[in-house]
Amino acid sequence: MTKKKVLICGATGFVGRNMVEHFAGNSEYEVHAVRFKRPEYAHKNVTWHQADLRNPEDIERVIKGVDIIIQAAATTSGAKDIVARPYIHVTDNAVMNSLLFRAAFEQKVKHVIFFSCTVMYQSSDKALKESDFNENIPLHPRYFGVGNTKIYVEKMCDFYSRIGETKYTAIRHSNIYGAHDKFDLERSHVFGATITKVMTATDKISVWGTGEEERDLLHATDLNKFVELALKNQKEKYRLYNCGLGKAVSIKDLVNKIVKASGKQLKIEHDLTQPTIKTSLFLDNTLATTELGWKPEVALDDGISSTIKWWRENIDPVTLKPKS
Repeated sequence: MTKKKVLICGATGFVGRNMVEHFAGNSEYEVHAVRFKRPEYAHKNVTWHQADLRNPEDIERVIKGVDIIIQAAATTSGAKDIVARPYIHVTDNAVMNSLLFRAAFEQKVKHVIFFSCTVMYQSSDKALKESDFNENIPLHPRYFGVGNTKIYVEKMCDFYSRIGETKYTAIRHSNIYGAHDKFDLERSHVFGATITKVMTATDKISVWGTGEEERDLLHATDLNKFVELALKNQKEKYRLYNCGLGKAVSIKDLVNKIVKASGKQLKIEHDLTQPTIKTSLFLDNTLATTELGWKPEVALDDGISSTIKWWRENIDPVTLKPKS
């Protein structure tokens, strides 16, 4: 059987690295990994390429002969940058996806996977379906730039699927966590930041804001399986899917769960000077379950325990960087 050539963009990032490790272990795929500035890492059955995905010539070089593109390359960061430097999530991401999708169209790539997000959804106390997004309701001011950029790229997926031969999957995934997450406090999201705060604390930890906001948290291995099933089972030329645990947990409860799983006795304090984006959000995965046969399998408590174990084995508690 001829292997399918899959190009994983953003292979040194959190989601990208998990995708590399997942697909490199599957004999059906020939894995090609794209990096930009960060160095490559050793992994069996992976061919590395250096490229700046804002450069059309670089894209043309790495895309030749590719069957599948998993687009995990993006400029990302945590809540602090969404407030202080919102523009970093807009320009580069719009440029690289525009160029990459055009090249996929021209080269007749068979399937493109794009990772969107959920910030376009309004806060809700019920599980949200894809159709619950209302474009007439303004996005939260802090998410205006990143949210509208993601919506624009989703529409590009739809556009190119209509005029070419390439199939597109846009995934509105919830907050992803697990191995290889960002654990430094400047760039991390709430899960990674909380793991680091707990694992490096001696007597207490400080949590940003009130902890009232609620999140849907999905383990990275469940996202890996989602992508694999989309590649195998998606029938339509374009599909937009939700992908989440389907349950909400408050940040306050998440912190308590992580502290408990760590085995530490810590006092929890709340820093009310730091940004809090008060939302409640969790996803209805019915469409993906019906069409792809996907359901999340990793319970939150199990995911927390496995991530703490990975952190202890792989992260230097002083530098907060991977152990050499």
